[in-house]
Amino acid sequence: MTQPTTIRREHGRRPLLLDLFSCAGGAGMGYRRAGFDVVGVGVGVDIVPRPNYPFTFHQGDALAFLTALITSGEIRRFEAVHASPPCQAGCALTVGTNRSQGWGGTHVDLVPPTRALLEQTGLPYVIEQPNGRAEIRKDLWLCGEMFSLGVLRHRNFELGGWTIEQPAHPKHRGRVRGYRHGRFYDGPYVAAYGSGGGKATVAEMQQTMGIGWTDVREELTEAIPPAFSEHIGRALRTSLRTGVAA
Repeated sequence: MTQPTTIRREHGRRPLLLDLFSCAGGAGMGYRRAGFDVVGVGVGVDIVPRPNYPFTFHQGDALAFLTALITSGEIRRFEAVHASPPCQAGCALTVGTNRSQGWGGTHVDLVPPTRALLEQTGLPYVIEQPNGRAEIRKDLWLCGEMFSLGVLRHRNFELGGWTIEQPAHPKHRGRVRGYRHGRFYDGPYVAAYGSGGGKATVAEMQQTMGIGWTDVREELTEAIPPAFSEHIGRALRTSLRTGVAA
């Protein structure tokens, strides 16, 4: 089992948040801007290093790491947990286009074991997933247009032990730029996934999502805009201060 190293807060005043399946830190940066100190953990035992992650980072299996924190009692150092388990099993692309064309392979759904461990912590938590068939409660869903971004990036969030008001969804200003069934469409938003077909360049993804600390395409395509988690984090901090959360 993965053994967590001793985790200390950088400044001693900010609440400490655990960022599971953290990739390059899109979510972590938003929570940091909302006033948390952040500790990130990788996705699995075969994870590549994430030198671009902007905060404390532990390479290894996120669920094993969380289990060790619970067993040792170190989980009590944290005030909340965010988790973005791999979404390939339930994302719209996998259950839609890829499946209809016979593309791709079998993906493991890590949401249920992640939720089970998060509930054991007794801490308020957030589970993030893209649109699709992932089995999470849609307690909150966010869109880039809510934050005047150049990417839509619809995401669903399950909240454990606390609540947040759902913001209104502004009407989209047009289409997402790119090819659809052999036809090119222009629009005010870029597609921050994949490559080719008119999809966003690395520079465009950095600009539209507000992520300037990594230029790795794979990290950018898997990230959520920090504006999303900053919005969530500010509400979570209010819940923690008022004693509403968990």
